[in-house]
Amino acid sequence: MWETAQVRQGFLDFFAQKGHRIVPSAPLVNRTDPTLFFVNAGMNPFKEVFLGFAPPPAPRVADTQKCLRVSGKHNDLEEVGHDTYHHTFFEMLGNWSFGDYFKAEAIAWAWELLTQVYGIPAERLYVTVFGGDEAWGLPADTESYELWQRFVPAERIRFFGRKDNFWEMGDTGPCGPCTEIHIDLRADPTSLATPLLNTGNAEVIELWNLVFIQYNRRMDGSLEPLPLKSVDTGMGLERLAMVLQGKKSTYDIDLFQALRAEVERRTQKAYGKDHWTDVAIRVVCDHVRALAFAIADGQLPSNVGAGYVLRRLLRRAVRYAHQYLGYHEPLLYQLVPTLAQLYAEPFPELPAQQTTIAEILHGEEESFLRTLGRGMARLEGYLAQNPQARQIPGSVAFELYDTYGFPLDLTQVIARERGLQVDTEGFEAALAQQKNRSRQATQKAFGDWIEIHDAEAPPRFVGYDFHEVRTVILRLRRVQTKDELLYHVVLAETPFYPGGGGQVCDTGYLQQGNQVLRVLEAYKEQDTVIHVLKEPPRHPEGEWLAGIDSARREQIAVHHTATHLLHAALREILGPHARQNGSYVGPDRLRFDFTHPKKLSPSEIRDIEALVNEKVAAALPRREYRDIPYDEAIQKGAVALFGEKYGERVRMIEFGGKFSRELCGGTHVDNTLRLRFFKILSESAIAAGVRRIEALAGEAYLQWVESRLQELEQVSQRLKSAGSLVKSVEKLLEEREALLQQQAQWIDLLARRIVAQAAPEGPLVEEVRLPKGVSLRDLALACQRHDPRRTFVLATPENGGYNIAIAAPEAAKTLLHQVLERMGGRGGGQDKLALGYIPNPEPPLPRLAKLLLEPTE
Repeated sequence: MWETAQVRQGFLDFFAQKGHRIVPSAPLVNRTDPTLFFVNAGMNPFKEVFLGFAPPPAPRVADTQKCLRVSGKHNDLEEVGHDTYHHTFFEMLGNWSFGDYFKAEAIAWAWELLTQVYGIPAERLYVTVFGGDEAWGLPADTESYELWQRFVPAERIRFFGRKDNFWEMGDTGPCGPCTEIHIDLRADPTSLATPLLNTGNAEVIELWNLVFIQYNRRMDGSLEPLPLKSVDTGMGLERLAMVLQGKKSTYDIDLFQALRAEVERRTQKAYGKDHWTDVAIRVVCDHVRALAFAIADGQLPSNVGAGYVLRRLLRRAVRYAHQYLGYHEPLLYQLVPTLAQLYAEPFPELPAQQTTIAEILHGEEESFLRTLGRGMARLEGYLAQNPQARQIPGSVAFELYDTYGFPLDLTQVIARERGLQVDTEGFEAALAQQKNRSRQATQKAFGDWIEIHDAEAPPRFVGYDFHEVRTVILRLRRVQTKDELLYHVVLAETPFYPGGGGQVCDTGYLQQGNQVLRVLEAYKEQDTVIHVLKEPPRHPEGEWLAGIDSARREQIAVHHTATHLLHAALREILGPHARQNGSYVGPDRLRFDFTHPKKLSPSEIRDIEALVNEKVAAALPRREYRDIPYDEAIQKGAVALFGEKYGERVRMIEFGGKFSRELCGGTHVDNTLRLRFFKILSESAIAAGVRRIEALAGEAYLQWVESRLQELEQVSQRLKSAGSLVKSVEKLLEEREALLQQQAQWIDLLARRIVAQAAPEGPLVEEVRLPKGVSLRDLALACQRHDPRRTFVLATPENGGYNIAIAAPEAAKTLLHQVLERMGGRGGGQDKLALGYIPNPEPPLPRLAKLLLEPTE
């Protein structure tokens, strides 16, 4: 039997023999293309090559690419787990030709690999070919059809339209006709499977897609020929392994069997016995792979962007485990060691970071399980307040979904248990409104690139050596955002650092004669620097002076060098497990995230700060290895960051010899003395196993010191302190403590009086007038201490209405909701104490007394 690892290696070995360079997978997290959060196809890392904006790594390339599909055009998320073949994370085996071979070789080699190397019976293979499209003016791909007839009889070849046999990555970009190889997995293949192609039949499935990329889709929908005719093939590793292992589901291959067995062991639930148990186990196994690989490549779960996608995945997996496996503890983190072992050889970043990955998942799972509990409490609260309700409103169901992560089906299950229904139309309407708001807030309309000058060479970044350069505009496009019209330009040479590795981009100007254009931002699309302008150039074809804000760049460089020194200090003092997990490097401050299991002690913070300042004072010169082999840099001890894409040749920055060596594309000072001083402002947790340090250096540090001195002077003046400021503050705190004690005694006396005047039985309802600074909450708690079995309802005037406090042996929150439902207002609380506000100037005591003492039926 072909193990999955052998399938992967067999593919790479075959194409290596055909003259292909085997390249490593690009990081799963896509940091160079604003249209994608994650790499979702094997061609994503080569997009600039296909567009002609960057040179290919070699004429022939092959790889296995980590991919994640959860949003956009390739959205498989809702199907994952419910069928037996969809995945979010998968490996895409691919071979590439960049202007080298084309259809004949791609088709012949695909047939050779499948039938002669993997030994798939030829009679089980079928082929589909692009049948042309009149609306697009494209003829049928008869060339591919004729090439296939050398291997496959005509009755096993079918033409299909653009829906099935024209490949596009998105609404714009590289595209072309494709030919797909399908396999017949039926037990009895004697009858032709041709009628079953592309019908969704689970036993006649696509195996390999050969895309002939020869067009670029423009914004207006038209197609233009690409400068290079290229080949992009993609074959899902998991699906190929399923075929070669004789399985009916990708979830049954060896990789998933190991994960599945661990889930079964942890949850004590058996796979193959119950439909919903099987769905939940598939969801857990799939999602933990996606999460682990994304975190290993540097993306943490969060509430925005790519981080939100991961949080959705994690919460979906936790919900299925909670709901269908009956597992109410964190589960995903327990699967990481098994996952790391399975992928140790092809993706060593997984075992190298398995402790950090597990800690992050554990923290996220615990947090969401608490959120699920709060969501249940919210739903129970609604049902308690509306005992006659026959239906849960769509707005409540959407709140549970949006705020607490409840899927609609979970709310429906709970509703059915209580004999209720859910307003699904209201839920869908609220969901549609949210999606529309989100879409409108982020929508951008990109115009087509207008070529100004022919590029003799790829655009070049010269910002390490120059802050100003004379250059020309190669390309220009308009971009309409929700609020404004912007212009993007590509320069032949640019000093603008486009941002990356945590460092913010440069800003500056483009000047031609008396027209000076402010460059608001510079960013990278693949390997091309895009400059963002507010105004268009009047004469784009002429020569331009491109210059950056040098003072701003200097302070950014100071903070970037400080992060390198900090990283080295953390590893020296805390240990080699302390690795960078994200950063922000700006002119105003630096933020450095790193892996470490616990809070830093004050002495550790002092030691780290002292070591960095020792290196600052040592006047260490920067040593730059601008273009050295990656392997040589690693041998020298350079730190490479997980999730960053490195080529065969890299740039290494060194300060103090072995003390700090990192692979880095950012800008740095030439000597550590330029930092002047380094100061840690704060240290905190941002996720389980991940800490964050915020710090300052250079001019930003001096400005911070000056602002603190001014604050101290103002405090000294307010305290009228001519001597020690510390002693003056201590005296003030002592006086405050004495006043608080007196206030507590006064509250206690007032509570005793209220309790003493109360009737022998029933709730006590009373209006009180409190001096400024005295809390109604504290008074209610004091009353409850003196008579724990009684219910106290206290009101005090505030801002034209009344604050309400209810202290009770139980159900204070429910009682408050009943009050607010009848009298209006807002509030919340717990079983023993609830607080609210009634925006009505009319004294509420008569109505409160009637409500509480004479309840209606």
